[in-house]
Amino acid sequence: MKKTLATVLTVLLFAVGSAGSAIGADATTGVDVVSAYVWRGITFNDGVVLQPYVDVAAENGIAINVWGNYDIDDYDNTLDENDFSEVDLTVSYALPIEAVDITIGHIEYLFPTSEDSGSSEVFLSTYVSPIEGLSVGIDAYYDYDEVEDYYLSASIGYDAEFENGLGLGASASVGYAGEDFAEINSGGIDGGFHEYTFSVSASYPVTETIGLTAFAAYTDTFDEDVLPEQDVDFFGGGGLSWSF
Repeated sequence: MKKTLATVLTVLLFAVGSAGSAIGADATTGVDVVSAYVWRGITFNDGVVLQPYVDVAAENGIAINVWGNYDIDDYDNTLDENDFSEVDLTVSYALPIEAVDITIGHIEYLFPTSEDSGSSEVFLSTYVSPIEGLSVGIDAYYDYDEVEDYYLSASIGYDAEFENGLGLGASASVGYAGEDFAEINSGGIDGGFHEYTFSVSASYPVTETIGLTAFAAYTDTFDEDVLPEQDVDFFGGGGLSWSF
């Protein structure tokens, strides 16, 4: 099973990247090494994970992303170590509007090593940039499959790029979850403000096609009835990417 999943993910990553090259789209592939797997404030693994990905973005606004989570640690024997616990497939479309960035899309969540086979989510992202480098927006997600509930995220971030190519950024976000989302995904008993997150990041282009990234983040619950206290608050990591 482990070899099969690794092979499938490798094929998917290669296929998406090759498709991007074939249609003349911008493609980026890479892998991040992260101290823990934390998603929307929820700890899925408190140990080191590898997260490979491929992004393909066409000029017409259509984008495809394949992302995987590879668990090196077994999280107190609740996960299979050295195996892929999740693969996400995302298709999105950025509307051709200049004043505001609006993106709609669909995410397919696959959990190959879990009894829960996966779920499906649609999303709408709306962002504005009132000044150069500053971004303010809201992401709205609705899981229409296993959860049948919504999750909202409001965020603000600032990014600066220097003459040598070094990029630095900082962001803050707040999550709000419906009752069913909190119960099924977080183990909560009520809907409401879910989590808050602060993060800082850095990027550096080693060459025209190879880049290095790093980030550190802190996240915590707003209300333990919505999101019970989690094992991980501080986490971070670094990555290597290749654009082609």
